[in-house]
Amino acid sequence: MNVPLPDVPEVRVVGLPQLTIGFDLVERLDLAMHLKVHGPLEPMTGERLAELAEAITLRGRGGAGFPFGKKLRAVAKASIRRGVRPVVVINGSEGEPACRKDTVLLNRAPHLILDGALLAAEALGARTLVVAVTRNSTEISVRTALAERGLSDRRGRHLRARVVRTPERMVSGEASAVIRAVNGGPALPPGRRERAAESGVAGAPTLLSNAETYAQLAVAARLGSLRYGHTGLADEPGTVLLTVSGAVARPMVIEVPTGVPLRYVLQLAGAPPLPQGVLTGGYHGNWIDAIASHDAMISRASLAAAGGALGAGAILPIGSETCPIGESLRIANWLAAESAGQCGPCKLGLPAAAGGLSDVLNGGGPAALEALREVTQAVKGRGACKHPDGSARFLASTLSAFTDDLAAHVLDGGCGRDTLGVLPLPSPGYEDAEESIPSGEKLAVDWTLCQGHGLCADIVPELIRLGPDGYPALADAAVPMHLRGRAQRAVRRCPALALRIEQTSAERPALPSAQRRALGSGRG
Repeated sequence: MNVPLPDVPEVRVVGLPQLTIGFDLVERLDLAMHLKVHGPLEPMTGERLAELAEAITLRGRGGAGFPFGKKLRAVAKASIRRGVRPVVVINGSEGEPACRKDTVLLNRAPHLILDGALLAAEALGARTLVVAVTRNSTEISVRTALAERGLSDRRGRHLRARVVRTPERMVSGEASAVIRAVNGGPALPPGRRERAAESGVAGAPTLLSNAETYAQLAVAARLGSLRYGHTGLADEPGTVLLTVSGAVARPMVIEVPTGVPLRYVLQLAGAPPLPQGVLTGGYHGNWIDAIASHDAMISRASLAAAGGALGAGAILPIGSETCPIGESLRIANWLAAESAGQCGPCKLGLPAAAGGLSDVLNGGGPAALEALREVTQAVKGRGACKHPDGSARFLASTLSAFTDDLAAHVLDGGCGRDTLGVLPLPSPGYEDAEESIPSGEKLAVDWTLCQGHGLCADIVPELIRLGPDGYPALADAAVPMHLRGRAQRAVRRCPALALRIEQTSAERPALPSAQRRALGSGRG
């Protein structure tokens, strides 16, 4: 069994909504409805904005949890020192199968996210805003929202805004991978550690945070730090967006104040009363047992004290009827396949670790368990990005959380339960399941001019391949929106001026109902 999460699952709220206010009125808050619900937003200076972020203890909601105020100050300092305008990036790349909170915000409340990002851009003096997304539904919603505000990537604008599409992969959501994609490269970590605040998009100081972080900033800017602090815990004020799935009756995204018991959140989603374990923080997170899940609260500190993690806000319980080692093996295999393939610990270590867990599951005995522990330890701290570390954390957590089941497999040849596949993973072939949004344009070659230089195939290999004769062979399809920028760059860089972009007469294919609702009047 494997039931992937829908793009936009059910949304619930505990207490008074802040991020999800208005969701009971419309499917998507267009600009007019957004302003009716939230009201106008006054600009702030960089110092005031940093002080606000620090006063509400705002940390990144994408998983790393870096203090937003510190990041904002670092970008401002680097920009002033270098005399370069900074860039603001919204990271809406949710490539993890268990996460949908940012997708929900981008689909249903895109203007709240844009509010926070534009507030930061104005405070920093940025002239470029980039939104990175992974799905058709989010791309449609964001492009519509930018158009509603009159924002575009045209030259001469006070602020140029554009959307960049990244693949739906685990590693493509990392900050360095997003910046590399924005710069025109593959959406993969570059293999070296660079601070975006110093050198990011086009080498400029870059403020990159995830979608919920900017939305929280916009809420706090309207409420002020005192009113914002009335919700949630004193040391972690405000609300948190969670994606709850796994062994639940109703997978959902839920907004809760910090301090709400985890058991209450699980109860709302219809989780087993006594779960065998709860995976917190997603597939780079940690398992906690039933007792810890009963006592823990929704907060970064409380989950950490229980051995868990808030991470990207994914909460995944499993029931007693499934084998936890088998469930973890499914995720370990997926994590190994998500490798960027750029360093040994990721390319070789993660498949070896997944294979080791498979050996343990299939009766390899103590020797298999010891080998698994060794390869998991060897992966830590040696990767070119954070994917090996996060995967090793997940594996180590599995070994420590399910000791009884582990002993049954190591000593008795199994726990006697099947693996039901309750943890969500993409369907096979998901990379090709969703057609990209066509731009209404296609590439064409003037064969009287083409000299077979081949540069175009290097720039946009998805649309142009070199034939056996060394000349380009073009895909007979419209240029998708997320490749439009690279197609234009291929045209500009053609030494023979043989490549051009033409308008197509083909109509845009019909959109799925959820996407039609996103472009509708608001009520779908």
